[in-house]
Amino acid sequence: MKEAEPTPRALGYAMPAEWEPHEATWISWPDPAGQSFPDSYDRVVPALLSMATAIAESEILRINVRSTEQEREVRSLLSSVAPMERVEFYPIPTNEPWCRDHGPIFVKRAASPTLAINDFGYNAWGGKYPPFDADDVVPTKIAGLLQLPLFLPGFILEGGSVDPNGAGALLTTESCLLHPNRNPGLSRAGIERGLRDYLGVDQILWLGDGIEGDDTDGHVDDISRFVSRSTVVTVTEPDTGDCNHRPLEANLQRLRGMKLADGTPLTVVELPMPARIDREELRLPASHANFYIANSAVLLPAFGGSSDEVAASLLGDLFPNRKIIPIDCRELIWGLGAFHCLTQQQPAT
Repeated sequence: MKEAEPTPRALGYAMPAEWEPHEATWISWPDPAGQSFPDSYDRVVPALLSMATAIAESEILRINVRSTEQEREVRSLLSSVAPMERVEFYPIPTNEPWCRDHGPIFVKRAASPTLAINDFGYNAWGGKYPPFDADDVVPTKIAGLLQLPLFLPGFILEGGSVDPNGAGALLTTESCLLHPNRNPGLSRAGIERGLRDYLGVDQILWLGDGIEGDDTDGHVDDISRFVSRSTVVTVTEPDTGDCNHRPLEANLQRLRGMKLADGTPLTVVELPMPARIDREELRLPASHANFYIANSAVLLPAFGGSSDEVAASLLGDLFPNRKIIPIDCRELIWGLGAFHCLTQQQPAT
């Protein structure tokens, strides 16, 4: 971990909450021949177009593309459905489309320059999916294009593994951040110090395990999310015969016992898990918690069951000033992620 230069925290930067105003949302358009959607790219395009359109109706959509040919193709796909005046393309090639994890993690402060970018190391969730060389340099390239200060923390961290409340607290999981395939030389205390220094947080709230089928070793954005300073939604599985029941119940009990640094207890809202989805003998990590909070909307992963309506209603109560947009993810989840995994917000200044 780098310690020679002033850290973002020392300079007054911190990571805002996702519901705070955005200037833009970044995504990385998938390569049809990539690993994420084997033999199914055409079937995920409708969900990608719905996601991109909903974001562009809310704020600027910035899309990383591999080539001018891909830009032409994506522009053609979007031109009949999205407000193209709010769609921008950037010549930044990526290996896979999961911008939450390989994209820039922005931090913000009151003084100028207001924004800066963290470029954490990226190793495709513990070296599971090489090559990942193009993904690893995305934040540095974006910092150059936007002419923003760049911090190189010197350790591996994916954006989907952390969820801040914008007021000093951050949710994460032991199963991911303490896994030896990320930072084997860092202790729990060392990882906490890195989160504090580079994300500008004060309090690390640790959950346990993630859901079955999640190849990220348990990203928090599939299980528990801050939706306000002291309110968290967390997925639960009442079926005691389901493999997800025990770890999600354990996380629920942890959350119910947590307090913010000022003594405020967390308000915990239970979000249902969708019905189990299997494909080619694999359980897929379908979760309504993988929603994305845009300026004027919440993009909700939907899976064609009764839990869709329940999740939409719960989120509607929690975000009364945003439109809840359920989008069918039954094909998209074959890539083992949904809308939060695909997006990365750029805070407004």
